[in-house]
Amino acid sequence: MLKEACGIFGIANHPDAAAITRLGLFALQHRGQESAGIMLLRQGKCDCYKGMGLVSEVFDRLPKEWWRTPQEMAIGHVRYSTFGGSNVANAQPFVVEFDKWRLGLAHNGTISNAAHWRNHLKRGGAIFQGEIDTEVVLHIAAHHHKAGDTPWEALEYALKNVEGAYSIIGLCEDGMVAARDPFGFRPLCMGKLDNSAVFASETSAFDIVGAQYERDVEPGEMILVRPDGKIESKIFAYSKKRAQCIFELIYFARPDSYVFTESVYEMRKRFGRKLAEEFPVKADIIVPVPDSGMYAALGYSEASGIPFELGIMRNHYVGRTFIKPSPADRKTAVNMKLNPVKEAIKGKRVCLVEDSIVRGNTSKERVRTLRENGAKEVHMRISCPPHVQPCYFGIDFPSADELIAHKCSVNEIAKIIDADSLAYLSLEGMLSCVKKTKSCDYCHACFSGDYPVKPKLI
Repeated sequence: MLKEACGIFGIANHPDAAAITRLGLFALQHRGQESAGIMLLRQGKCDCYKGMGLVSEVFDRLPKEWWRTPQEMAIGHVRYSTFGGSNVANAQPFVVEFDKWRLGLAHNGTISNAAHWRNHLKRGGAIFQGEIDTEVVLHIAAHHHKAGDTPWEALEYALKNVEGAYSIIGLCEDGMVAARDPFGFRPLCMGKLDNSAVFASETSAFDIVGAQYERDVEPGEMILVRPDGKIESKIFAYSKKRAQCIFELIYFARPDSYVFTESVYEMRKRFGRKLAEEFPVKADIIVPVPDSGMYAALGYSEASGIPFELGIMRNHYVGRTFIKPSPADRKTAVNMKLNPVKEAIKGKRVCLVEDSIVRGNTSKERVRTLRENGAKEVHMRISCPPHVQPCYFGIDFPSADELIAHKCSVNEIAKIIDADSLAYLSLEGMLSCVKKTKSCDYCHACFSGDYPVKPKLI
């Protein structure tokens, strides 16, 4: 299953911290639809509520008083399981208690040496509540802190000793912390709402709550916000190169967000324009697979001069297909989610623009339904290179055997999905579209097999 790990949000020193966090999670709902949770600091004590379902479903169960009582800080999380099962025991924020502290974490990413640490900690007597790697980080902090350590010193020790991808927001009675792994795999940005510090996976969450974007949390950086409003920052881990996930720009992030300082909207149009340059097509209309293929299709249409047509309509009450927990759920969602507009495609040579092909099942269905509804020809153009290798850093396609491009050529895939032609954006073309800054690069291991760090299987 191809899945994004999570979306995270936090706000410090605001009397309506919980309500604002709830709004922020609404903006990040696309990053996870299995569970949601909020941990807040109120009158010097931490309280956490989480459950299975969408943000609206989970938090509508709470009494109004829970939101009305003034709070100081809050962190929130929406989840899809890339590690651990889909149940409330694995919902976040995850909380542990040690010494006088109650420390909670909201985590986006995958800890690649979690199994090693879990076994080590169990031998030392640790008892785990769930199966997620986030809990491993908290147990390392709890079991290896020294007398007199603050919770943030204990957390820093833990982060220095885990490997993989993590963007985290933590909360305890001593304040709030935000941190990214030294490669910067997953996004995390910092903003300001009045005098309150705000953190989120994407800038679109800032827009929803009325906050102003200030900067990205740097790879290897830890930012601490004290209850008195004082902000401290330090680099706790360093890497010579960055490895920001380029698939965030291709698919996962909202088009109205800035991720890794890039406009997602503009990046997707660039990918589409480049795709049209590399692989032109003789077609009557350019049709996007909504919603994630929309902006690449716009770019392809602009570069090719072929009219853009909304030839497929999406049912927005059905969630993102590949972040459904089970194959049966995904198959049902595919059939319910998208429906061709017959009058738009009948008798036309259709160029269908999609953001990616992972297994090929949904693409085959799309081509079939277009033909059944009168399309004369169906050509597919994909706005990223073929997925040929698994990801170990926060996107859940861990088995190469699941990836159709790992075992089939482009021509073979075209035959399998019954497309008249199929072409993918080249790796070189994709990378030419992104900005390069000092010590900045993108992880494209799922396309190239070039991993920024040798992965350890979880």
